[in-house]
Amino acid sequence: MDGRSGMRAADADREATAERLRVALEEGRLDLHEYDERLVRAYGAKTYADLDAVVADLPGTTPAHRAAVAPAAQPAATDAGGAVVASGRGTGGLLAIWSPWLRVAGILTAIWLFASLGSGHLGHYWPVWAIGPWGFFLLMRTVGGHEWRRAERRGRARRDRRRRR
Repeated sequence: MDGRSGMRAADADREATAERLRVALEEGRLDLHEYDERLVRAYGAKTYADLDAVVADLPGTTPAHRAAVAPAAQPAATDAGGAVVASGRGTGGLLAIWSPWLRVAGILTAIWLFASLGSGHLGHYWPVWAIGPWGFFLLMRTVGGHEWRRAERRGRARRDRRRRR
């Protein structure tokens, strides 16, 4: 064991290791579960050896644009006449906002349905108390359009940056 390995790590060292893990996650070198496990180990590390073990199998710190593989260009979709078909932009933001609500609504409705069938009569539809207000606020957010349009612009900006590389 060399002198550095046994030395106690500082908070700044843990933060630097966490940043390396975040970059590795963005580059696709780690999945979310593994990133979470390593992040817990990084913040719990006491020595430099503990921190080095967390990032031992990751490449050194290289800029993300040099480490990333360039994505293949996707051909534009065309119809039978050869005209370019719209890609359907704009639905990704709405889907991101509404999909958690739809999942929860489906689960709560299934629970209500099974409970009602088990009791022999359809009771009061109680999931409305959970999904009703949430749905109202999501509807207001969707009608206002601010958040999903911002998310769509961010996604478009990311795609443009990737194309420029």
